[in-house]
Amino acid sequence: MDESLLAKEKLPDEEGRSVWPEIKRLGFLAGPLVVVTSLQFVLQIISLMMVGHLGELQLAGASLATSLAGVTGFSFMLGLASALETLSGQAYGAKQYEKVGTQTHTAVLSLIIVCIPLSVLWLFTGKLFAVIGQDPAISAEAGRYIIWLIPALFGYAALQPLIRYYQTQSMILPIVASSCFSIVFHVIICWLVVYRTAMGSVGGAASMGLSVWLNVVALVAYMKWSPACAKTRAPISMKVLDGMGEFFKFAVPSAVMICLEWWSYELLILLSGLLPNPQLETSVLSVCLNTISTLYAIPSGLAAAGSTRISNELGAGNPQGARTAVIALMLFAGMNAVVVSTSLFATRNIFGYIFSNEKEVVSYVTKMAPLVSLSVIVDNTQGTLSGVARGCGWQHIGAYINLGAFYLFGIPIAVALSFWLDLRGRGLWIGVLAGATIQSILFGVITCCTNWEKQAIGARQRLLAEESATLASEERVV
Repeated sequence: MDESLLAKEKLPDEEGRSVWPEIKRLGFLAGPLVVVTSLQFVLQIISLMMVGHLGELQLAGASLATSLAGVTGFSFMLGLASALETLSGQAYGAKQYEKVGTQTHTAVLSLIIVCIPLSVLWLFTGKLFAVIGQDPAISAEAGRYIIWLIPALFGYAALQPLIRYYQTQSMILPIVASSCFSIVFHVIICWLVVYRTAMGSVGGAASMGLSVWLNVVALVAYMKWSPACAKTRAPISMKVLDGMGEFFKFAVPSAVMICLEWWSYELLILLSGLLPNPQLETSVLSVCLNTISTLYAIPSGLAAAGSTRISNELGAGNPQGARTAVIALMLFAGMNAVVVSTSLFATRNIFGYIFSNEKEVVSYVTKMAPLVSLSVIVDNTQGTLSGVARGCGWQHIGAYINLGAFYLFGIPIAVALSFWLDLRGRGLWIGVLAGATIQSILFGVITCCTNWEKQAIGARQRLLAEESATLASEERVV
């Protein structure tokens, strides 16, 4: 179809649309999504806390296994599922409701297939750790723990597309309710399995799998029987397989985009182990990283809400609506950055005590606090702009930006400052902060230069082309 015809037919540019109503929409979406993101993070923390009371060896093994599981598994699932923020969000905006359900089935199947080779890798994790020089006892404990995390990996593969299914329709109550219920269940079942059965430490991993699958079952049940899902409920058919190519086209760059950033912070912790007094440096950077990771739930929730609103508006052919959503999103991000970073800096002398009673650690954390506060500001900017990228389908651009910002700029600076200029832990953090700043600037420039009318036309063309291809395929079958 000709671009000019699309522009005339499907671009009801809503000039003069107020930002305030969009801020309210984003607020109603973002608040619950922040809760959901936080609860998913807390799930792992609860297991580690329970296991930690069994002894240092159990805690070390579980921590090592959880870190590797995040890097090699959970980050992939999260990244791959984020493709639905583009595909399903735009389909829902275009009122192609059945496609939303079909794409969800496609994503679940695709992610479960990806889990198979990952789970094979996890089976040999204990031996891998021993080969690279880790303590044999810790390696064996980590290997046992991560094997029991495999059911959680497959559950996560089903859970993340289901969350996107509800998110793209702005149906937030089901995912909040199921997440809260699964956390309560997890606290109870984890305590029972870890302390009241012979499973011990691996019970923390096993209970996590049970809790994730409980969340999946609750969301599937709601999708199947709730009248609210009637429009987007789709039967399982060959369309699920037909859509895998399109899904991976967006999913692979989306996963690369998220994983490159995630891995850069894990690399930070590994590099800290090479510094003089590695125990202190690693402890302090772990405290700072856990602080940032916890606070990142807010921009992550904002980004999810923003990608939903932007993809819905582009799918509906409303460029002005997408533009307004971006403005409202950045206002939200700016307010949050100011409040959180100021609060963190004001409490710089005491927030280290949350993680440690060692005065040396707390003193070092106090010195790092200004840098951590700056990271909060940058994370709010780049985190929310990443949501804009997912809403528009720019995952491939985001992957290139993250590769350049962190691995060609941030990490080399971190190494130079830390090892050559002897800034140690602060040098590592400054380097990654520099990379995140470049990332934010590049995302910001691209967003400011975006032609939203062209984005809306492109989204409509893609959706219409897919619909035509599906109809032609069905006619050939008949």
